[in-house]
Amino acid sequence: MKYLFLVVFTFNFYLVSAQISFNSGNVQLDSDLNIINTQARSDLSSFRKDLILSYNVSEKKLDYMGVNLGMVPGDMYLSLEISRIARVPLDDVLIVYRKHKAKGWGVIAKQLGIKPGSAEFHQLKNRASSKKGKSQVKKPKKQVKANT
Repeated sequence: MKYLFLVVFTFNFYLVSAQISFNSGNVQLDSDLNIINTQARSDLSSFRKDLILSYNVSEKKLDYMGVNLGMVPGDMYLSLEISRIARVPLDDVLIVYRKHKAKGWGVIAKQLGIKPGSAEFHQLKNRASSKKGKSQVKKPKKQVKANT
């Protein structure tokens, strides 16, 4: 019985921690998005605050993206970054996402004018790479008052 429990627990652990295939067309970008996704899940509140501040997006829009569209944090980040780089409204990105999500982010990016190998695509890769190394929102340090 203990063995069965261990097998089920191990199987569930791998299912939960499995990497997502973003299908961006670039192995490194997909890897970076998985790291962003994992970091965001460890502190979702900070990740959301970071998106709100960095991209001027509302909490309501993030809720819509997560609940209605089933986006994971990596999808949310990438959609906001594509909107910024392609200079298209986020709603346009989400329309293309709904239509082509089964084909992956590489197809979605192409539909929005970001071609593989283009300067915009390199910008997307570079920003994701730098994003994965940052903590989401840094909490302000408490100030210690000196005794006078």
